[in-house]
Amino acid sequence: MILVYGKMKHRLKVANYTLTIFLVYSLSVACQEQVRTSSNTVGTIYNTSDATDGYVLFTVHNKTYLINNCGEVVHQWSSNYSSGKSVYLLENGNLLRAAEVPNQEDVIIPGIGGRVELFDWEGNLLWEYLYSSSTYSQHHEVYPMPNGNILVLAVTVLEEDEARELGRKIVTPPHRQLYNEQVLELKPKGSNQAEVVWEWNVKDHLVQEVDPNGKNFGKVADHPRRLDINYLGSSSAGANWLHINSMQYDETRDQIVLCSRHLNEIYIIDHSTSTEEAAGSTGGNHGFGGDFLYRWGNPMVYGQGSAQDQMLYGPHAAHWVPGDGKHSGNIIIFNNGVHRKPEFSQVYILNPSGESGAFQINQATFGPETPHYIYQAPNPTDFYSEFLSNAQVLPNGHLFICAGEQGHFFEIDENEKIVWEYINPVGASEILRQGAHPDSTSTNVFRAKKYPADYVAFKSRTLTPGSPIEKSPNLRDIYNCSQ
Repeated sequence: MILVYGKMKHRLKVANYTLTIFLVYSLSVACQEQVRTSSNTVGTIYNTSDATDGYVLFTVHNKTYLINNCGEVVHQWSSNYSSGKSVYLLENGNLLRAAEVPNQEDVIIPGIGGRVELFDWEGNLLWEYLYSSSTYSQHHEVYPMPNGNILVLAVTVLEEDEARELGRKIVTPPHRQLYNEQVLELKPKGSNQAEVVWEWNVKDHLVQEVDPNGKNFGKVADHPRRLDINYLGSSSAGANWLHINSMQYDETRDQIVLCSRHLNEIYIIDHSTSTEEAAGSTGGNHGFGGDFLYRWGNPMVYGQGSAQDQMLYGPHAAHWVPGDGKHSGNIIIFNNGVHRKPEFSQVYILNPSGESGAFQINQATFGPETPHYIYQAPNPTDFYSEFLSNAQVLPNGHLFICAGEQGHFFEIDENEKIVWEYINPVGASEILRQGAHPDSTSTNVFRAKKYPADYVAFKSRTLTPGSPIEKSPNLRDIYNCSQ
């Protein structure tokens, strides 16, 4: 009965919120040891004794919230700038976030940022760095490295002449430019400076087969570790042809994984290279320089397979599962499912081919053929987030999922039973009141992450529950919560 409840509640929650509330009432008798009847429409909808003890971090507009399982705010940070999408709570209690600065005329890309900020636990701004101009901008992602440096994901503008010289067949008006994706490793200095200590650019790892006299000429299928500059994917031939939306570093492998929404692929590159090696095809621990060590999701991009072999559709948030628990060392991806028919979302966990990061090509493509774990709704189209979103494996093996378009966070156990559920109450222009229908405004969230209660940042700190974010909160009917 409980397992059916979890799946049915999730399925109908996304499709019809009112009907979900009815199901909570009708099945609460069977789950009395776990939950009391709730009529909540925002904030914590459902909580059980099986939910992981921890705190969820997410950012909306200029505020970053840390909430407990009851949806009560235990900590909060504020910035003078709106969110530039990614945010991380570091082990020392500092908060690293991307921030948005105006750059609408020169560099136009969803997820624009341009600014990196580091706050201490008390909310004091420790360091800031501007990476935004008429020819480049940070976007979507920043990532904290174990050595204290910071990875920055950015686009740089390739004007028409340079794009054509690199082998681009068509450069589309009105700006007649193309975006190069760039990864920078910054070493912070002072309060607003940084030294670039490592750099990688996708423009150094291209292939094209349209101009025999141009750069990078070769048969695409013969160069699976390089990127076809003329593969358009879902970009409609626009400047933003790649739209890389996430970046993560793994210290053990000394590798970086990137996720491309428009080409429907993930890529792994070698960070062990020098900047000079990262611009070429030799050097580094695996001898490939800055060329791709691995790619997965859409072999058609490198001249292999067919539409039936495509696995990713507008994906987000590819990253290695950390730790030594279930799925550790594998890659988890939120597969949004946009542009396939029918459209529905999934969470993938896959084990890349190869040992110790020396990824091999098996029969012309990178494996595996399919993920070893897939989460989706029983009726697939009832779980769908067109954009944003992420998923996370918790230390106890549970999955924490953020369906970003709806601002819907939920945790499932190893039987895929929902054990916790939350709806972001921060709307486009106001904080929603408990009882308000969340569909009436935009409550989307780029990403959310759950930190276990024993996360090192929380040690020696008192996390006192405050009020929930929503107006007129109601926790009386939520398990193990009170007001």
